[in-house]
Amino acid sequence: QVQLAQSGGGLVQTGGSLRLSCAAYDRTFSSYVAGWFRQVPGKEREFVAALRWSGDRTYYADTVKGRFTISRDNAKNTVYLQMNSLKPDDTAVYYCAATSSRTWPRISGYDYWGQGTEVTVSS
Repeated sequence: QVQLAQSGGGLVQTGGSLRLSCAAYDRTFSSYVAGWFRQVPGKEREFVAALRWSGDRTYYADTVKGRFTISRDNAKNTVYLQMNSLKPDDTAVYYCAATSSRTWPRISGYDYWGQGTEVTVSS
């Protein structure tokens, strides 16, 4: 069982930046695919970004490509989501996730989830 603890998020104006962090309490986390998802009330959770276990490949939803960057620091067992040029449509609860599956790219079917963190972008 991989426990994921998120931090970051908050309120930012349009065009601003935020960084989300996701710390894993598992020594094998570096072997997992890590992902970020977001959810707006009343809508399904949607894929945002994924990072392969080796850190050499990333995959993004078209809606965030060029603005968001997923990265990881395996020494700290932490995954980040750097969000730039934020828009009001980016407002959501963001979740980090992890899976030991080797399927790539991985946009669904994650096994472990963080607690979620709110991101609000004001216009």
